[in-house]
Amino acid sequence: MPMDPLPDLATLSLAEIVRLVEERRLPPVDKWNPTHCGDSEMRIARDGTWYHQGSPIGREAMVRLFASILRREPNGSHVLVTPVEKLDIVVEDAPFVAVELKAEGSGRDTRLAFRLNTGDLVTAGPANPLRFAAGEDGPRPYLAVRGGMEALVARPVYYELADRAGQGDDGAFGVWSDGAFFGIEPQDGETS
Repeated sequence: MPMDPLPDLATLSLAEIVRLVEERRLPPVDKWNPTHCGDSEMRIARDGTWYHQGSPIGREAMVRLFASILRREPNGSHVLVTPVEKLDIVVEDAPFVAVELKAEGSGRDTRLAFRLNTGDLVTAGPANPLRFAAGEDGPRPYLAVRGGMEALVARPVYYELADRAGQGDDGAFGVWSDGAFFGIEPQDGETS
């Protein structure tokens, strides 16, 4: 089954990105509850590379397909799930990486859209908040994607966010998106 080509954020308006996000239909993995079948022998590395039996998965379409059936379990683990099987998958940090940013507007009227390494598009806002965790190399930004899963915001994209940062109503330093303000300073106790 051929997959649609990845979108080029530079050529899309935020309104077009929102429409594409709304049109995206993912499998209803949250409704599938098959018996656990074992280990997929797959791993998602911290940099977003997917591996099977220790070798990187080179076919982008395969990664996109697997990402569409990825689910986070209540205990925090991740699985690949279909209507008939459920297999464990190791996720070293976050299962996705935000690799591109498209921003429109300024201040409270800003909208930030991200393209993930899997081609998914996510607009930051109340339903998909940004959070900043303390890391050894400085703040580590994460974007809520779906079902308790997050995308690590790639360092170059984080620098773009930092360039857009300003003060919120309470004087905190951060970014606005879709009417919500996200402070850049890591919250106490949040580490990655």
